[in-house]
Amino acid sequence: MKAIFALIFLVLPTLVQAQSYQCRAPSLTDPAAPARKPAAELRRVRPVSGYTLAMSWSPEFCRLRKDDRRHKSQCSGDDGSFGFILHGLWPDAQGASYPQWCRATKALPPAIVKRNYCMMPSPRLMARQWSKHGTCMANRPETYFRISRIMFGAVEFPNMDRLSRKPLTAGALRDAFAAANDGLKADMIRLKVNRRGWLEEVRICLGKSFRPQRCPRSMRGLKDNRSIKIWRGT
Repeated sequence: MKAIFALIFLVLPTLVQAQSYQCRAPSLTDPAAPARKPAAELRRVRPVSGYTLAMSWSPEFCRLRKDDRRHKSQCSGDDGSFGFILHGLWPDAQGASYPQWCRATKALPPAIVKRNYCMMPSPRLMARQWSKHGTCMANRPETYFRISRIMFGAVEFPNMDRLSRKPLTAGALRDAFAAANDGLKADMIRLKVNRRGWLEEVRICLGKSFRPQRCPRSMRGLKDNRSIKIWRGT
Protein backbone atom coordinates (compact mmCIF):
# COMPACT_ATOMS: atom_id res chain seq x y z
CA MET A 1 0.00 0.00 0.00
CA LYS A 2 1.01 3.61 -0.28
CA ALA A 3 3.40 5.10 2.25
CA ILE A 4 0.40 6.98 3.62
CA PHE A 5 -0.11 4.07 6.02
CA ALA A 6 3.05 5.12 7.84
CA LEU A 7 1.94 8.75 7.94
CA ILE A 8 -1.60 8.26 9.13
CA PHE A 9 -1.52 10.86 11.87
CA LEU A 10 0.59 13.36 9.88
CA VAL A 11 -1.31 13.66 6.62
CA LEU A 12 -4.35 15.89 6.15
CA PRO A 13 -6.39 14.11 3.44
CA THR A 14 -8.58 15.69 0.80
CA LEU A 15 -12.03 14.41 -0.08
CA VAL A 16 -11.78 10.76 -1.09
CA GLN A 17 -12.90 10.22 -4.67
CA ALA A 18 -11.55 6.69 -5.11
CA GLN A 19 -14.02 4.34 -6.76
CA SER A 20 -16.68 7.03 -7.20
CA TYR A 21 -17.61 8.29 -10.67
CA GLN A 22 -19.06 11.78 -10.99
CA CYS A 23 -19.89 11.75 -7.28
CA ARG A 24 -21.81 14.82 -6.25
CA ALA A 25 -22.26 15.28 -2.52
CA PRO A 26 -25.72 16.81 -2.12
CA SER A 27 -26.37 20.09 -0.36
CA LEU A 28 -27.01 19.18 3.24
CA THR A 29 -28.51 21.28 5.98
CA ASP A 30 -29.77 18.64 8.39
CA PRO A 31 -27.49 16.50 10.56
CA ALA A 32 -27.52 12.70 10.25
CA ALA A 33 -29.56 11.27 13.10
CA PRO A 34 -27.49 9.26 15.59
CA ALA A 35 -27.67 5.49 15.36
CA ARG A 36 -29.16 3.75 18.37
CA LYS A 37 -27.79 0.53 19.78
CA PRO A 38 -30.19 -2.33 19.02
CA ALA A 39 -31.52 -3.96 22.15
CA ALA A 40 -30.17 -7.33 21.02
CA GLU A 41 -26.57 -6.06 20.72
CA LEU A 42 -24.27 -5.67 23.70
CA ARG A 43 -22.16 -2.66 24.56
CA ARG A 44 -18.56 -3.94 24.70
CA VAL A 45 -15.60 -1.77 25.72
CA ARG A 46 -12.42 -3.78 25.18
CA PRO A 47 -8.73 -3.07 24.45
CA VAL A 48 -8.18 -2.66 20.70
CA SER A 49 -5.71 -5.14 19.19
CA GLY A 50 -6.06 -4.13 15.52
CA TYR A 51 -8.53 -3.00 12.90
CA THR A 52 -10.49 -4.19 9.88
CA LEU A 53 -10.92 -1.99 6.82
CA ALA A 54 -14.19 -3.24 5.29
CA MET A 55 -14.96 -2.17 1.71
CA SER A 56 -18.30 -2.98 0.11
CA TRP A 57 -18.65 -3.71 -3.63
CA SER A 58 -21.43 -1.29 -4.47
CA PRO A 59 -22.62 -2.84 -7.80
CA GLU A 60 -23.59 -6.04 -5.99
CA PHE A 61 -25.09 -4.21 -3.01
CA CYS A 62 -27.23 -2.06 -5.30
CA ARG A 63 -28.16 -4.86 -7.68
CA LEU A 64 -31.62 -5.31 -6.15
CA ARG A 65 -31.82 -1.97 -4.33
CA LYS A 66 -31.92 0.64 -7.11
CA ASP A 67 -35.53 1.54 -6.32
CA ASP A 68 -35.22 1.20 -2.53
CA ARG A 69 -35.67 4.63 -0.96
CA ARG A 70 -33.53 3.63 2.03
CA HIS A 71 -30.53 3.24 -0.28
CA LYS A 72 -31.33 5.99 -2.76
CA SER A 73 -28.14 7.96 -2.11
CA GLN A 74 -25.90 5.01 -2.95
CA CYS A 75 -27.91 3.10 -5.51
CA SER A 76 -30.14 5.46 -7.54
CA GLY A 77 -27.30 6.98 -9.57
CA ASP A 78 -28.50 10.48 -8.77
CA ASP A 79 -25.37 11.33 -6.79
CA GLY A 80 -22.86 9.30 -8.79
CA SER A 81 -21.87 5.76 -9.65
CA PHE A 82 -19.86 3.80 -7.09
CA GLY A 83 -17.47 0.86 -7.18
CA PHE A 84 -15.99 0.07 -3.79
CA ILE A 85 -17.24 2.20 -0.93
CA LEU A 86 -16.10 2.12 2.65
CA HIS A 87 -18.40 0.00 4.78
CA GLY A 88 -16.43 0.90 7.85
CA LEU A 89 -13.19 0.90 9.82
CA TRP A 90 -13.70 -1.53 12.68
CA PRO A 91 -11.62 -1.95 15.84
CA ASP A 92 -10.83 -5.57 16.70
CA ALA A 93 -9.86 -7.25 19.97
CA GLN A 94 -8.22 -10.48 21.01
CA GLY A 95 -10.75 -13.28 20.57
CA ALA A 96 -14.08 -13.27 18.80
CA SER A 97 -15.80 -10.40 20.64
CA TYR A 98 -14.83 -7.03 19.20
CA PRO A 99 -15.54 -3.67 20.90
CA GLN A 100 -18.79 -2.02 19.84
CA TRP A 101 -21.27 0.70 20.84
CA CYS A 102 -18.76 2.08 23.34
CA ARG A 103 -20.82 5.17 24.12
CA ALA A 104 -23.89 7.10 23.05
CA THR A 105 -23.51 9.62 20.23
CA LYS A 106 -25.03 12.82 18.94
CA ALA A 107 -26.16 13.61 15.39
CA LEU A 108 -23.42 13.92 12.76
CA PRO A 109 -23.03 17.51 11.53
CA PRO A 110 -23.85 18.11 7.84
CA ALA A 111 -20.23 19.14 7.15
CA ILE A 112 -18.95 15.70 8.20
CA VAL A 113 -21.55 13.91 6.10
CA LYS A 114 -20.72 15.99 3.02
CA ARG A 115 -16.95 15.61 3.46
CA ASN A 116 -17.19 11.81 3.53
CA TYR A 117 -20.09 11.29 1.14
CA CYS A 118 -18.10 10.09 -1.88
CA MET A 119 -16.37 7.50 0.29
CA MET A 120 -19.49 6.37 2.17
CA PRO A 121 -22.58 7.56 0.26
CA SER A 122 -25.13 7.00 3.00
CA PRO A 123 -25.67 9.32 5.98
CA ARG A 124 -27.39 6.45 7.78
CA LEU A 125 -24.34 4.22 7.29
CA MET A 126 -22.00 6.98 8.49
CA ALA A 127 -24.02 7.45 11.66
CA ARG A 128 -24.07 3.72 12.37
CA GLN A 129 -20.35 3.22 11.77
CA TRP A 130 -19.46 6.10 14.05
CA SER A 131 -21.82 4.93 16.80
CA LYS A 132 -21.03 1.21 16.65
CA HIS A 133 -17.33 1.23 15.79
CA GLY A 134 -15.90 4.72 15.79
CA THR A 135 -16.74 5.44 19.42
CA CYS A 136 -14.45 2.57 20.42
CA MET A 137 -11.39 4.11 18.75
CA ALA A 138 -11.84 7.91 18.74
CA ASN A 139 -13.32 10.65 20.91
CA ARG A 140 -14.67 12.72 18.03
CA PRO A 141 -16.37 11.72 14.76
CA GLU A 142 -14.01 14.04 12.86
CA THR A 143 -11.08 11.91 14.00
CA TYR A 144 -12.74 8.61 13.13
CA PHE A 145 -13.69 9.69 9.62
CA ARG A 146 -10.33 11.36 9.04
CA ILE A 147 -8.53 8.08 9.77
CA SER A 148 -11.09 6.21 7.66
CA ARG A 149 -10.48 8.52 4.68
CA ILE A 150 -6.73 8.00 4.94
CA MET A 151 -7.01 4.23 5.11
CA PHE A 152 -9.56 3.94 2.31
CA GLY A 153 -7.63 6.40 0.16
CA ALA A 154 -4.45 4.35 0.59
CA VAL A 155 -5.88 1.28 -1.15
CA GLU A 156 -5.11 0.68 -4.81
CA PHE A 157 -7.85 -1.36 -6.48
CA PRO A 158 -7.26 -3.96 -9.19
CA ASN A 159 -9.19 -3.81 -12.46
CA MET A 160 -12.51 -5.24 -11.30
CA ASP A 161 -14.05 -5.12 -14.76
CA ARG A 162 -11.30 -7.34 -16.14
CA LEU A 163 -11.46 -9.70 -13.17
CA SER A 164 -15.22 -10.04 -13.56
CA ARG A 165 -14.91 -11.32 -17.12
CA LYS A 166 -12.98 -14.51 -16.39
CA PRO A 167 -13.24 -17.48 -14.03
CA LEU A 168 -12.13 -16.28 -10.62
CA THR A 169 -11.29 -17.82 -7.27
CA ALA A 170 -10.93 -16.27 -3.83
CA GLY A 171 -7.19 -16.87 -3.98
CA ALA A 172 -6.88 -15.13 -7.34
CA LEU A 173 -8.82 -12.10 -6.13
CA ARG A 174 -6.71 -11.82 -2.98
CA ASP A 175 -3.59 -12.09 -5.14
CA ALA A 176 -4.87 -9.31 -7.40
CA PHE A 177 -5.32 -6.96 -4.45
CA ALA A 178 -1.91 -7.91 -3.05
CA ALA A 179 -0.24 -7.27 -6.42
CA ALA A 180 -1.79 -3.79 -6.60
CA ASN A 181 -0.62 -2.75 -3.13
CA ASP A 182 2.99 -2.78 -1.91
CA GLY A 183 3.25 -4.41 1.50
CA LEU A 184 -0.10 -6.16 1.26
CA LYS A 185 -0.12 -9.96 1.14
CA ALA A 186 -2.92 -12.34 0.28
CA ASP A 187 -3.21 -13.62 3.86
CA MET A 188 -3.98 -10.07 5.02
CA ILE A 189 -7.21 -10.01 3.03
CA ARG A 190 -10.62 -11.49 3.80
CA LEU A 191 -13.48 -11.77 1.33
CA LYS A 192 -17.21 -11.92 1.84
CA VAL A 193 -19.57 -13.40 -0.75
CA ASN A 194 -23.30 -13.99 -0.66
CA ARG A 195 -25.02 -17.35 -0.88
CA ARG A 196 -25.00 -17.17 -4.67
CA GLY A 197 -21.23 -16.70 -4.79
CA TRP A 198 -21.16 -12.99 -5.72
CA LEU A 199 -18.56 -10.75 -4.12
CA GLU A 200 -19.95 -8.45 -1.42
CA GLU A 201 -16.92 -7.15 0.48
CA VAL A 202 -13.14 -7.03 0.64
CA ARG A 203 -11.71 -6.65 4.14
CA ILE A 204 -8.10 -5.81 4.99
CA CYS A 205 -6.65 -6.75 8.37
CA LEU A 206 -4.65 -4.01 10.09
CA GLY A 207 -2.50 -3.92 13.20
CA LYS A 208 -2.67 -1.35 15.99
CA SER A 209 -0.39 0.94 13.96
CA PHE A 210 -2.82 0.66 11.01
CA ARG A 211 -0.30 -1.29 8.95
CA PRO A 212 -1.60 -4.38 7.10
CA GLN A 213 -1.07 -7.60 8.99
CA ARG A 214 -1.88 -11.27 8.61
CA CYS A 215 -5.52 -11.92 9.45
CA PRO A 216 -6.12 -13.92 12.63
CA ARG A 217 -6.91 -17.55 11.94
CA SER A 218 -10.50 -17.08 13.09
CA MET A 219 -11.03 -14.39 10.44
CA ARG A 220 -9.53 -15.90 7.31
CA GLY A 221 -12.76 -17.00 5.71
CA LEU A 222 -12.93 -18.31 2.15
CA LYS A 223 -10.57 -21.00 0.91
CA ASP A 224 -8.36 -20.10 -2.05
CA ASN A 225 -10.14 -22.46 -4.44
CA ARG A 226 -13.61 -21.05 -3.73
CA SER A 227 -15.18 -19.69 -6.93
CA ILE A 228 -16.22 -16.02 -6.88
CA LYS A 229 -18.30 -13.95 -9.25
CA ILE A 230 -18.18 -10.15 -9.58
CA TRP A 231 -21.29 -8.25 -10.64
CA ARG A 232 -20.31 -5.30 -12.87
CA GLY A 233 -23.69 -3.61 -12.83
CA THR A 234 -26.09 -3.09 -15.71
